Amino acid sequence: MNEVPLTEENTLVLDAAERIFTDLANPQTILQSGSDDWKVPLWQALNEMGLPQAWLPESSGGYGLSLAEGFAVVRAAGRSALAIPLVDTMAAGWIAGQAALYLPPGAAVVIVAGSRASVQLDGTGKLELHATHVPFAREAQSFVVVVDDGEAARIAVVPTSDCEIVAGTNLAGDAADEVRIVSEVQTSARVPGLSADQCLALLATCRALQIAGALQAALDISVSYAKERVAFEKTISKFQAVQQNLARLAGEVAAAVAVSESAADALTQSDLSAAERLLEVASAKIRCAEAAEIGSRIAHQVLGAIGFTEEHILHRFTLRALSWRDDYGNESSWAKRLGALVSRGTGTDLWHLLAAR
Repeated sequence: MNEVPLTEENTLVLDAAERIFTDLANPQTILQSGSDDWKVPLWQALNEMGLPQAWLPESSGGYGLSLAEGFAVVRAAGRSALAIPLVDTMAAGWIAGQAALYLPPGAAVVIVAGSRASVQLDGTGKLELHATHVPFAREAQSFVVVVDDGEAARIAVVPTSDCEIVAGTNLAGDAADEVRIVSEVQTSARVPGLSADQCLALLATCRALQIAGALQAALDISVSYAKERVAFEKTISKFQAVQQNLARLAGEVAAAVAVSESAADALTQSDLSAAERLLEVASAKIRCAEAAEIGSRIAHQVLGAIGFTEEHILHRFTLRALSWRDDYGNESSWAKRLGALVSRGTGTDLWHLLAAR
């Protein structure tokens, strides 16, 4: 996962993305719309900008952003609680780009063989897949399927028209569907030096960054409300109990931001070992999931009853932070993998692993 130098042109991409998120994905406007009609102009603006193809190589018609630059966009998407598969499409572009595969225009979602996805894909092009809880599956135009094939990853691009999709939802009410595929794949490639674990690590790190971003927004909302809400003739921000809650929330947010950015930074290092990658990504997914649970509870405590209403924007951030915990491995599955890694080595091995970062 090699990096390219930061350029002024690519720095402008983040600024443009944030403007689009602010103008077309404003939480209050979304709540008032009462439908998904807001997604149409948002996708149109994002496609005109080329943002879904941010991680797709320039040779394939993408922006060719580095991982670090793309991660900045991912964080911004989390701060906006963006409930569309933009981040998923960016990741699909990166993975397809590693295999030099053509990714059709439109939204794309990655399916990695694992606990929630049973995948059989060989060199003959025969694909059998059954996956559950696939984020935004029914909103995608194609799937990027990843499975290990010896010392390499085998990657296929499959149009959703070839798939059976059973609608489902996550905690936030966003699409989390069941997907079945039995077909002959026209586009696939074997990529030495890339593994399904590396692809899963990228996806999990993206979700950790999104959780951290959503919690940052929840903190801002909570602080603003505490400064405005008056009780017993003074703003509730003056009460010690509220101050203590806000401090605890800020601590959870800081932890989530630190650990998710550490994982993102680790993935930009080309010499990262598999053990170091697992430590970083697992720690990020586990700690961000914990922060989502604790932080959401505190934020709703600060806002009281109004924070639970459909009319208030807080739940758009807290529900997504909570639901993103389950995407690409929940904290339990990552904790098991991390525990297995630690138990295989000695105390000295663990110390060297921890000291490496």
